[in-house]
Amino acid sequence: MKRPLQIQPAEGKLGILLPGLGAVSTTFIAGCLLARRGLGAPIGSLTQLATIRLGKRTENRTPLIKEFAPLAGLDQLVFGAWDLFEDDAYQSAVHAEVLSKEHLALVKDEMEAIHPMSAVFYPEYVKRLHGTNVKKGRTKADMVEALREDIRAFKQKNGVSRAVAVWCGSTEIYAPASEVHQSIARFEKGLLENDPAIANSQMYAWACLKEGVPYANGAPNLTVDLPAAFELAKEHHIPIAGKDFKTGQTWMKTVVAPGLKARMLGLSGWFSTNILGNRDGEVLDDPENFKSKEVSKLGALEYILQPKMYEALYGKIFHKVRIEYYPRAATPKKDGTTSTSSDGSVTRCRSKSTFSAAIRSWQRRSCWTSRF
Repeated sequence: MKRPLQIQPAEGKLGILLPGLGAVSTTFIAGCLLARRGLGAPIGSLTQLATIRLGKRTENRTPLIKEFAPLAGLDQLVFGAWDLFEDDAYQSAVHAEVLSKEHLALVKDEMEAIHPMSAVFYPEYVKRLHGTNVKKGRTKADMVEALREDIRAFKQKNGVSRAVAVWCGSTEIYAPASEVHQSIARFEKGLLENDPAIANSQMYAWACLKEGVPYANGAPNLTVDLPAAFELAKEHHIPIAGKDFKTGQTWMKTVVAPGLKARMLGLSGWFSTNILGNRDGEVLDDPENFKSKEVSKLGALEYILQPKMYEALYGKIFHKVRIEYYPRAATPKKDGTTSTSSDGSVTRCRSKSTFSAAIRSWQRRSCWTSRF
């Protein structure tokens, strides 16, 4: 795909389509609504708070990204979602217990107006959830067409000129790519034949790409990282991205591990454990769904540390990932880390840190051991 010579201005309303109207998506929606009303700062938003450097540092040209790039403003956003539960965005946010009732009350009217469209949901991919707001169809191809109709209806009803989609649904069971994922023709044949290798999230992504809607995957599911999706995205000139949000334990790894590598500090082990509440924890209590998270989290260190290139430092890492479901887990999200380091036989150092953020009902802890 060639780089465009000119980027078109962000005119008109931008639809934000969210498969999944749970803790993650309702926190995102409420934050945007509060920020655009001037009732909260967009903390954590790269586009709203970060700057970009132009030229040399001495020139002091650092405009805000939102002022430099032709991005949609918060006042242009319109939210839509799918979910297998019928709760509106406000009810779902209250159930999630991530944001305070005082914050939610300030945008209650707007959140109550966001009702989820019926979901495409085959329970074999997420066995711990059971809802009634689901679509019915003879084939998975029918399901994709129903999603496409939802997208068209949403855009027409809300006067949306363009849209993007971000998967905020549950983590699906682990499944590697198979023959049905190798081309557009095979995938669409699989849709007609109800191929069991085609999961819920893949149908959402396919429908979005067919409708010209860029798609970001916020879970470690096999969704857009497959040849058929690459081919379809390229054919329609539509961006695809994402492999989990990585906002907690994995985020901490991507902060700490590059620092260890930059100083050439060896690593002998890393242990991480999460304590999750909410439906997220309930889903990940199933070993098949946990495996999707485990594979994603285990791969982060290997990608960063390059153990084949730096075998003496990182070739024998013991890396353990655990997730525990505790229904009454406190709302703040916490990530603790402990490490031990040495230069082979001289010094060992152990450190521990805790990360906390009110994003979902869970707690996270990580430990790592490394060699100085």
